Amino acid sequence: MGWDAGRPVPWRRLGKEWLIYAGVMAVIFAVLFRDVDRLVPILGGLLISGPLYLVFGYVLAKFGYQRKTLADMRTPRAAPSAASPAAPEATAVRARPAPTRRTSSGPNRQRSKKR
Repeated sequence: MGWDAGRPVPWRRLGKEWLIYAGVMAVIFAVLFRDVDRLVPILGGLLISGPLYLVFGYVLAKFGYQRKTLADMRTPRAAPSAASPAAPEATAVRARPAPTRRTSSGPNRQRSKKR
């Protein structure tokens, strides 16, 4: 897909995702780096990642990229209809293959000899 300036950008979703990410990472960094002198630059880098994430999400949205939401992943889509020419074999029931001499059934079945 090409760039389309008319495509909507899900700003609320992008902001919410980044806030969740930043909150989780801030807690992890606070636990791992207890020294405040080392924690401040790391949290500064985390704050800088916000605008970068939003710009990257904006560009992807304008190109037409939309990730599935959790609700979309939970709700499976309906299977394609039987009239669909894309997969006629998938919906048709396969007939049983003809017996061969290796399948132990059918007219070529070897019988045990009587002694």
